[in-house]
Amino acid sequence: MSDYANSHAIVVGGSIGGLTAALLLRDLGFTVDVYERTPTALDGRGSGIVLQPDTVRWFTERSTQNLADLSTSTSAVQYLTPEGDVEYREECTWTYTSWGTFYRALLADFGTERYHYGEYACGFGEDEDGVTVRFVSGRRETADLVVFADGVTSVARQRFDPESGLHYSGYVGWRGTVALRDLDAATREVLQDAITYQVIPNSHITMYPIPGERSLDIEDRLMNYVWYRNVPAGPDLTEMLIDKRGFAGSVSVHPGQVQDRYVDEMKQTAAERLAPAIANVIQATETPYLQVVSDSRSARMAMGRVALIGDAACAARPHAAAGTAKAAADGWALAAALSEAGGDVAAALVKWEPAQLQMSDALLRRVVAMGERSQFTNTWTPGDPDLRFGLYGPGK
Repeated sequence: MSDYANSHAIVVGGSIGGLTAALLLRDLGFTVDVYERTPTALDGRGSGIVLQPDTVRWFTERSTQNLADLSTSTSAVQYLTPEGDVEYREECTWTYTSWGTFYRALLADFGTERYHYGEYACGFGEDEDGVTVRFVSGRRETADLVVFADGVTSVARQRFDPESGLHYSGYVGWRGTVALRDLDAATREVLQDAITYQVIPNSHITMYPIPGERSLDIEDRLMNYVWYRNVPAGPDLTEMLIDKRGFAGSVSVHPGQVQDRYVDEMKQTAAERLAPAIANVIQATETPYLQVVSDSRSARMAMGRVALIGDAACAARPHAAAGTAKAAADGWALAAALSEAGGDVAAALVKWEPAQLQMSDALLRRVVAMGERSQFTNTWTPGDPDLRFGLYGPGK
């Protein structure tokens, strides 16, 4: 009989990291409830995920679903000049999925019976009977273990570390997707089998093809990109983050809500400064959106029988393509510690925390250095192996 057969776990946050943790805890014997703040199924806005070993481990080791049915791949990394010539190319295979495809696959494995939408966890307390999570609806639920996987705006992070707020990087990411079928043949030929970069003074862009939200067919694939552009902190940024409804954003402005003048300027600059194929993708994007690139890291990830994982614990810039991998790695390491703890949740968390803090610190230092090279010191060199994706280090 499992050490946790009579134990209850709550996971706050039902995204990719939260679902991975929930599945692993259930496999240990916990009865697991997931509470997600959004009232309906999550929407990844079409964003892409570069798949790394920790991200896909659930599907390679535990799931009956075939990873090949969830992902596509490219065979090269390339850098283009403003004229569109290839200035660097390296044969290198990476695999991708769309956020929505991966989320739905994890949710299919977890099921919806204990997945609760529209429940915003706003606090917690712990006593000898367990950890009680408080919700804005007035609901209160008690469990033997609580895992906060509620993302970059985590309500729990301040309880763990009052100094761990978001620190703005000095730049934003313009994101978007375009169906490959909507691009001309010449653009598809340049881009469809590679991760493509372009570096310009104080900026860079990366793009790669991902599966469509509902199909792996090549005609349904999407070209996904993020273009990093400097915006100084202060009134310029504040004004940019006011959406069309007059609401002020703090971490993003959603598709269709970015003020038209900013979209127009972005597309015009793309036409003037970016390689023709890259500019074509941006010009064809109907509803680009904005991500505020910020960093945060809690000095703690364990507190009694409460754990903080993924972006809730450490939100790192996307340059290493490691956000979902880190959340999954936190979950796998937590499950391993619990498995070895003989039912002692608090002892497991004490054992689990140091290595995860170290991993977060190393990742954050690396992506900050990458961003500085791209956006401020102009030392991002095409082909530099230090700039490769990876959770544990470049290419790792």
